[in-house]
Amino acid sequence: MTAKRCKDCDPTSKRPTPHPGPRCTTHHRAFIKASKTAAHGRRVTTTYGIGPEAYTAILGAQNGRCYICQRATGAAKRLAVDHDHACCPAGGSCGKCVRSLLCQPCNRGVLGHLRDDIEALKRAIAVIRDRPAQAVLNALDTKDHE
Repeated sequence: MTAKRCKDCDPTSKRPTPHPGPRCTTHHRAFIKASKTAAHGRRVTTTYGIGPEAYTAILGAQNGRCYICQRATGAAKRLAVDHDHACCPAGGSCGKCVRSLLCQPCNRGVLGHLRDDIEALKRAIAVIRDRPAQAVLNALDTKDHE
């Protein structure tokens, strides 16, 4: 009985083929990565109306980071396509309402929670910039000293 050889390796290779295909571990990992990339491209195209090339172009324009926090790179989990839900209420997107690529905390936690309310975002900026609670705390401190 002859051992199976990896279908992607050189015919003289003697690498073990523990994965379906049959494939060696290196080629199995490459196959899985390519499969996931293709699936993501199909999902972006059907759901958001942009192709994988457009996704990559947007990511490049954002320097490979979440547009809002500028920390997430999508290395662990791809960045989400943020779009205006008011434009295409059926669940997907026409592609013209795509706004940016965001990490999950920014997409769901910031924009999703605030439901795209611009006034709420302005209040969030005021909290960071002005610290409105400090006025209350300062008033309490002066009353304590009287």
